[in-house]
Amino acid sequence: MLMLSGPLSILMGAAGIAEDSLFATSNGYAYNFPLTAWGIIHLAIGVALSVAGLGLLAGKSWGRGAGVVTAGVSLITQFMFVPFYPAWAIPVMALDLLILFALTRSHIEAAR
Repeated sequence: MLMLSGPLSILMGAAGIAEDSLFATSNGYAYNFPLTAWGIIHLAIGVALSVAGLGLLAGKSWGRGAGVVTAGVSLITQFMFVPFYPAWAIPVMALDLLILFALTRSHIEAAR
């Protein structure tokens, strides 16, 4: 799932950097960063999600922790991005929640 959320965030970042007309403008919104800034944020998080996913698939010890941290950061930034493009942000938030559940739940079961 990390390998799905990462490229989706990278695509969102590329669209934001290109200042696509797809996004709505939200005047008076507390997190009203320029669209290029949102694009860079999503691009960086997407790369981090993909790296964490590759680490997890490779069985690296840091993969699970990196996945939890990056999925949590992605969840927060998607929540902040909802006014700009809710049709994209809400499903990605659900995917991030599933990632967090899967990574933390399997760790609890492995500890038993």
